[in-house]
Amino acid sequence: MKINLVESDFEKLKSELEIIITDDIENTKDKDILESLGFEEKDESVILLPEIGRIYVGCEDCDYESIAIAISTAIKKFNSTKFKSAKINLQELNLKALVEGTILGSYSFDNYKSNKKKKTKQELNICVEKITEELENTFNISKEIAKAVNKTRDMVNTAPADFYPEIMANIAKKIAKESNLDCKIKGEEYLEKNGMNAMLNVGRASVNESKLIHLTYKPKNAKKKVVLVGKGLTYDSGGLSLKPADFMVTMKCDKSGGCAVLGIMSAVAKLDLPIEIHGIVGAVENMIGGDAYKPDDILVAKNGKTIEVRNTDAEGRLVLADCLCYAQDEIEGIDYIFDYATLTGACVVGVGQYTSGIMGNSASLKREVVSHALESGEYATSLPFNRFLRKTIKSEIADISNLANTRYGGALTAGLFLDNFIYEENKDKWIHHDIAGPAYVEKPWGYNPYGASGAGVRMTLEFLKNIK
Repeated sequence: MKINLVESDFEKLKSELEIIITDDIENTKDKDILESLGFEEKDESVILLPEIGRIYVGCEDCDYESIAIAISTAIKKFNSTKFKSAKINLQELNLKALVEGTILGSYSFDNYKSNKKKKTKQELNICVEKITEELENTFNISKEIAKAVNKTRDMVNTAPADFYPEIMANIAKKIAKESNLDCKIKGEEYLEKNGMNAMLNVGRASVNESKLIHLTYKPKNAKKKVVLVGKGLTYDSGGLSLKPADFMVTMKCDKSGGCAVLGIMSAVAKLDLPIEIHGIVGAVENMIGGDAYKPDDILVAKNGKTIEVRNTDAEGRLVLADCLCYAQDEIEGIDYIFDYATLTGACVVGVGQYTSGIMGNSASLKREVVSHALESGEYATSLPFNRFLRKTIKSEIADISNLANTRYGGALTAGLFLDNFIYEENKDKWIHHDIAGPAYVEKPWGYNPYGASGAGVRMTLEFLKNIK
């Protein structure tokens, strides 16, 4: 879908279709037709009137989410036709929502379909009376953000046989080349030599070598330094604590945190952000075999802490533990550390499948992250640590256990586990994003398709854009 910002008189602009977003059919040209067809001014209500070249779509509010859902709904209807051009009048609508809703809503993943539908080349023209510098900037930035989300979706949706640690590392190299980023890829020899035994052990039974990926965007006179760390479990069988068969389906999505980091890094140079940004991904496969790590094993993480393994399916936190330590050991003067992971089913139980759980030690930073997430169009909520849950991950034979001694509060106990690998000087600079809910949903929702949503990308880019 090609999308253009056009300076023109709307009525004179030639187009096969006109898209009209409305919350009041009383004021439309085609009130009688719409009423006879049962059209309602509600989310995802849409009517195509091909004889007169109009698509009407309902909208319940004027906020970002409502407009993005509305234009996405209209675009899906447009995509289902053989019409080649459509136009919409910007007027009082939110340009960012229109652009992102269009690009995100027109996304499809058919790489594995043997009979692909032939796609008509289509374009949407967003019409304005005058293109100002502000409008042009918003248009261009919104396009890059949406493209980064779709790039992330593609990576997450790719089957595990076609996306393992080496492939993830190659994609990182490609992103680095396209965006002029520095790229370092470290293998298992490096992990062993540098005491990253938690991450190393998770990937021990896989035929695919684990990879530590480190991308760096370093503009001149950067005003802040931000580190993004992603869980890149390219597939998670659960290890010897094997998942049930139906729980193993969709586990290609366990790389969503790492893919989000790569997606974000693909956009930062194009957005010309005045911030030094490091993207670190632990790319690993958690498999079974004679060399698999085991429940009862004691692992020594990069910071020297010993970890009692009580469940090999609580592996993402082990990978993140070493990656967080690596970041803090290798990068000086960090202002923010954000990690991203499809870490716990407990987070999905707690806040639903559309919302990310935001955890950390700084209440003000958590509020800021949640605020920017909501502004970006993502759902997020803050989850509170407490002293009593900290006690549930204590081990009798090691420094810490990778699984709590209670079945309750699993998202928080996983976050508290990670807190053990955040150095004292960085405690209030760290935020953990549990994206287990929205990262991969097996039904379309709003402008998100079946499968990967690209969770974490928009909220982070919104935060980065607003760093002072």
